Amino acid sequence: MTPPEWKISTQPVEYLDAVKFMEERVNDIIHNDAPELVWLLDHPPLYTAGTSAVENDLLTPARFPVYKTGRGGQYTYHGPGQRIAYTILNLNKRKRDVRLFVRNLEQWIINTLKHFNISGERRTDRIGIWVEREGMREDKIAAIGIRIRHWVTFHGISININPQLEHFSGIVPCGVRNHGVTSCEDLGINVTTKDIDDALYKSFEEIFPPPAS
Repeated sequence: MTPPEWKISTQPVEYLDAVKFMEERVNDIIHNDAPELVWLLDHPPLYTAGTSAVENDLLTPARFPVYKTGRGGQYTYHGPGQRIAYTILNLNKRKRDVRLFVRNLEQWIINTLKHFNISGERRTDRIGIWVEREGMREDKIAAIGIRIRHWVTFHGISININPQLEHFSGIVPCGVRNHGVTSCEDLGINVTTKDIDDALYKSFEEIFPPPAS
């Protein structure tokens, strides 16, 4: 029972470089040539379009680079101040259940945010993790977008620590028009990237115990 390898990138990673790395790692795991991996990183400012992206949801296409990607979901923003966790896990050795895997990713985020007294919540009608604000308002603090090949997962989650929230205005994030976007900083919670990394690591095995060998 071998736990996943953890990889932490301290400098922003170009999006296409990250996708190439994930593709290669997925292939290696499929052929039993590498262990599972959790990769913590961030990207330079950019927008990505998932497989369900609607063209009209890209409001300012010239603002940042836009990448079409094979992950599920719609448009999202990535940039400095956001922690991304790419989860390259082998569901052949865990459980072949996509809904359970997504629910586990949600719970991983919820448990991580609890370390900082942030109450993240699921919503049945929209993806991601949400925070209730005053006046019946709800803002999204974390996003989820995955792809699965031969039951090996890649892409993953992102948590807003202290990004420039105005950058989200160039898209309709995940196709949701009636709610906003928030961050730990926006909620008045002062945390560092290392704080989030440590909490992600501590929370991971609560949700994803080591797979069967």
